[in-house]
Amino acid sequence: MSVINVGQAVVLGVVEGVTEFLPVSSTGHLKITEGLMNIPVDDKAVVGFSAVIQVGAIAAVLVYFFKDIVRIVSAWGRGLRNPEERQHHDYKFAWWVIYATIPIVIVGLAAKPLIDGPLASLWVVAGSLIVGSGVMWAADQMGRHKRGEDDTSFKDAMLVGCSQILALLFPGFSRSGATMSTALILDLDRVAATRLSFFLGIPALTGAGLYELKDALGTGVGAAPLAVGTIVSFVVAYGSIAWLLKFVAKHSFNAFVIYRIVIGLALFGLLASGTLAG
Repeated sequence: MSVINVGQAVVLGVVEGVTEFLPVSSTGHLKITEGLMNIPVDDKAVVGFSAVIQVGAIAAVLVYFFKDIVRIVSAWGRGLRNPEERQHHDYKFAWWVIYATIPIVIVGLAAKPLIDGPLASLWVVAGSLIVGSGVMWAADQMGRHKRGEDDTSFKDAMLVGCSQILALLFPGFSRSGATMSTALILDLDRVAATRLSFFLGIPALTGAGLYELKDALGTGVGAAPLAVGTIVSFVVAYGSIAWLLKFVAKHSFNAFVIYRIVIGLALFGLLASGTLAG
């Protein structure tokens, strides 16, 4: 019997789609939801399922930013063939995304026993939600929001890419929150920070999903729940991306900061009362 049924997969797909790109921690919300549905959050198959349905959300990014991705990949291809094309920002940006993904791949493979074990605790999620809120608030206050997407550099991409490690090690910190906060500290404006977070998430999350697929299928999650969860996350994530880009163009991240603190404190309360197991 599958450790996750189709109905639960639908719920988790919605949670993943809504939260993957919002700076509120999709991993944290998935673990909380799994706990409330009495799904073992540290089960190898469940961890694999969570990673696989992220591919649905990444597919939504690929569709939403299709023209941008085609432009960047085309520039990269031209640059590989023609040295004169290598000064184009899109060619450089493609390489920056590749380079910026390497650190999280190395840490992800090296620290996998910790990530799947002790660091998967809901206590870690609760603490990371609150600490990450402070980081996000400080970054939004510190950032001067004066640089656009065309002003990004190799240094920006590497620092923002490396910040993904925080979310990898501390579920609840939020990959989007970490990357956007770092970009804001580097004085990128909120839209540029958000778009950079999207592009850097494509290889990292796709790779994680494909890597975990064997565990999800081989240790207790059926093909049907995986397919349903992935499709639902795609549909919901597409709408979430469109909303987020409109929101950050006119608003600060304070609403997310407050929400994260409330959820973190509520989770601490549920854990302390024994309503949820850590």
